[in-house]
Amino acid sequence: MNDREYMARVRAMEGRLYRVAQAILWRQADSVDAVQEAVLRGWMKKGSLKDPERFEAWLTRILVNQCRDMLRRRKREDAAELADIPSEDRLCEDLQLRMALKRLPEKYRLPLLLHHMEGWSIQDVARMLNIPQGLAKSRLYQARKALRALLDGGDGK
Repeated sequence: MNDREYMARVRAMEGRLYRVAQAILWRQADSVDAVQEAVLRGWMKKGSLKDPERFEAWLTRILVNQCRDMLRRRKREDAAELADIPSEDRLCEDLQLRMALKRLPEKYRLPLLLHHMEGWSIQDVARMLNIPQGLAKSRLYQARKALRALLDGGDGK
């Protein structure tokens, strides 16, 4: 894959990358940093991509790893201010849904975003998150159940 093709494919999935980063990091500035770093890392490793048809999943996996690295390096604050939550996100137009999604642990929120909001198959979600397919299905089930409980006024457990 040459540099021009790489950048064209990155531009085509730019919105998706930002939404995934925001689902993990919540803060817009951190999300922008994570996407930029993931794109740079992907560019440097583009020669290791075995199947160009899997480019989107490959780059999304690099982004997920980058976001997790950022969370490990920086102590994440428990409650981000409402102003820090991206209001333009199509997932979070409703305040109640936004707050419920924020309360879900990342291990449930991320598969939910990737599968239901971004349209990835369960198999792709499992690959991106480096977990077995059965665990991805289980986490999706648990995420839907917890989200439903949160929206119904429960505590999500």
